Amino acid sequence: MDSMSKVKQFREERDWRQFHNEKDLALSISLEASELLEIYQWRTPEEGNEDLEHIKEELADVLIYSYMMADNLNLDIDDIIAEKLVKNAVKYPVEACLENNKKRRRNR
Repeated sequence: MDSMSKVKQFREERDWRQFHNEKDLALSISLEASELLEIYQWRTPEEGNEDLEHIKEELADVLIYSYMMADNLNLDIDDIIAEKLVKNAVKYPVEACLENNKKRRRNR
């Protein structure tokens, strides 16, 4: 069973979909992402990375809410990621980005 199916089954078994509208899911994604960010607050990246179990939990929460939102909107996660990567490849061509962390876009 893939991750989307597991998330859907978990939610359906508890009859929670009725509480998961897109606005609230978007808010929850943001809140959980903030909790992930909080792990690194006032720490070096190396210090934050030491709390790997907490990182896994918060990252999973972000992904679970994202999967539920995609499900609500009948979006295929693999398709929307593939579409975004194509757009990003145009916006950030390899020759402009290689060995450079600045976002330089090709002229539109």
